[in-house]
Amino acid sequence: MQKIRSCAELIDYINRIGILPLLPAAGLPEWSADGVTDDDCHYTLLPDGGWEWPLWEWKGAIIQDSGCAYGKLVGGKAAFVSREWWPDLCNHRRHAVPLAEGSVEEMILFTLREHGSLITRDLRRACGFTGPKMRSRFDAYVTRLEMGCRVVTEDFVYPRDRHGREYGWGWSLLTTPESLLGHDLCRPQRTPEESRLRLLGLLHRILPGLSDKTYNSILK
Repeated sequence: MQKIRSCAELIDYINRIGILPLLPAAGLPEWSADGVTDDDCHYTLLPDGGWEWPLWEWKGAIIQDSGCAYGKLVGGKAAFVSREWWPDLCNHRRHAVPLAEGSVEEMILFTLREHGSLITRDLRRACGFTGPKMRSRFDAYVTRLEMGCRVVTEDFVYPRDRHGREYGWGWSLLTTPESLLGHDLCRPQRTPEESRLRLLGLLHRILPGLSDKTYNSILK
């Protein structure tokens, strides 16, 4: 296929393919936004020490313009999921990764719902994870919530320099799928098993010829 060169083209591709990691996942380099975009869209280190990475800069616009979901949704790595396929992934994962009553994850999710949306750093503070070595522990809890389709990224927030210019890698602005996509897209009229079978069918179409172990690991 011809390499993608614009944000709009990538949005169209995500809507066609259904699920697309940002960077290579599951040992499949071509199944990623990085793998299908032109070299001009990849990370480039500049002579002055700065960098350019159009694909990275498109993430927020893709979420806003396409209405897709984005988060750590494939093997703990970031991926886009189209509005068409989000209901099934959400239905399957919430059944496969239940939220334990009284758990730390439940507390984090309750805090996020109270605020509506928060960048990861502020959510961590609001949940009391402020001590030494707490960042990695907190990030692991949030990743489990994302893999369980209970937390997604709404947008990205960037710090600004004294000239008002954005810089750095940016912070994920986290929210719940219900807040971003609506309750209806999180409660399809299918059983979790029906959703899992639909997702397996999708993976067989977009990633033909893989082992059952690989398909199941992607959905796990």
